[in-house]
Parts: sequence; C-alpha cells; structure tokens
Amino acid sequence: MSRLTMGVAIAMPEPHGTFLREMRATFGDPLAETVPSHVTLLPPHEVDVVDLDEICALLDKTAGSIPAFRMRLRGTGTFRPVSPVVFVTVNAGYVATEVLAGRLRAAIGAPRAEFSFHPHVTVAHHLDDAALDHADETLRDYECEFRVTEFALYLHDPHAGWEPQRWFALAP
Repeated sequence: MSRLTMGVAIAMPEPHGTFLREMRATFGDPLAETVPSHVTLLPPHEVDVVDLDEICALLDKTAGSIPAFRMRLRGTGTFRPVSPVVFVTVNAGYVATEVLAGRLRAAIGAPRAEFSFHPHVTVAHHLDDAALDHADETLRDYECEFRVTEFALYLHDPHAGWEPQRWFALAP
C-alpha cells in the first residue's frame, strides 16, 4: 500500500498568514518556504492512501458538530529548553481549539501526540538562541483576531512542502 503524510490544521487567514510566514523567513527559518502559518490540530502522521476518503468523511462529520469560534493571537511563547521553538500564543479560542483537536483525534483514531496539546503558531524553529530571542522580542506585542470557520487537511509533498488538500467547515 502507498502511504502519505497528513496533518490537520487551522490556516491563518490573510493578511495574518502571510505576515507571520514572512516574519518566520526574516528570522532565518527555512521552513517558512514550505510550511504555511497555521495552528496544528493533528500533527503529521502517515496514513494509507486507501484510507484517505474515509478519513475525510470523518473529519467532515466532526467539523459539522463543532461551532465556529473566535481566535485571538497575542504575544509569544517558547518551548525551550525542551524544543527550540518560538511561537505566537493562542490567547482566545484556546479551549475551543483543544476541543476540536481532541474530537478530530478521536474521530480518526490518530496516534497519540508526543507532547501535550498546546495550540500556537510557530514563527521560529531549530534556530540558534540569538535568532529565537530575536523572534520572541520582535513579535512579543503582536496581536490579531479572527473567526475560525474551517480547518484543512494538509498533505506533505517532498518538494513543495505542506499543501492544503481539503477544507472542512465548522458549524455556523
């Protein structure tokens, strides 16, 4: 059977997505080229291609059972020293994002995550401390707010990176 790597995430709406991705690039993070700005709901994991339609049906059914919600990003945080990551913090909509992620994980039987769930938008990853400190300081006062009405299934392409393949609408 053929396998592919999938992930599920809330894409950052414009202009926030482009801004955060451009900032990630200015910090020197090469993943800015292949990873769109997002809040991960289900981290990357491999699935069989033949299971993709069933997974999409389960994601769609789950999406329709969760109401849309407001999300506010404000300030920065880090996973250091455990992981060299600086992120923009989900300040409002945190619980709704946790609920959504938990229901999606249960619906498709996704593997257990390596770390506990902590919604965020990564803006610097695997960089030296000076670059991570710069990212943290630069975006410390960043804030935006938007309505989350959908999420996407992303598939990983070895050349293009992460690309959204299908969108799932939350309940109104």
